[in-house]
Amino acid sequence: MFERKHEKVAPLSVFVRRMAASVLLAGLLVATALSLGISGYHWIAGFGWVDSLLEASMILGGMGPVNQLTTKGAKLFASGYALFSGLMFIVVLGIVLAPVTHRLLHKFHIDEEDEKE
Repeated sequence: MFERKHEKVAPLSVFVRRMAASVLLAGLLVATALSLGISGYHWIAGFGWVDSLLEASMILGGMGPVNQLTTKGAKLFASGYALFSGLMFIVVLGIVLAPVTHRLLHKFHIDEEDEKE
């Protein structure tokens, strides 16, 4: 997917396509995680669809819970979903930042090669 260290830096158009693909993949992962949370809060915690959306969005976004959970099953789901959401944050951040980080590191490597020549 990325050029090797001995190759030239990819053109800007290639970089923009990589960024678009990364953002699209990250968006799909977030939508999937949000759907999982909405479904869990609706069927396990017994919240309505809008309350489930709010609860899942707040947990996935790192803000914390909104509604009171009354059953053990709902509390277990919420704790698992919170841990899952933390990992999703790391994964999504890595996917979005990978092309930028690669490009920066690649440019630094090429600068070092230019100085040696």
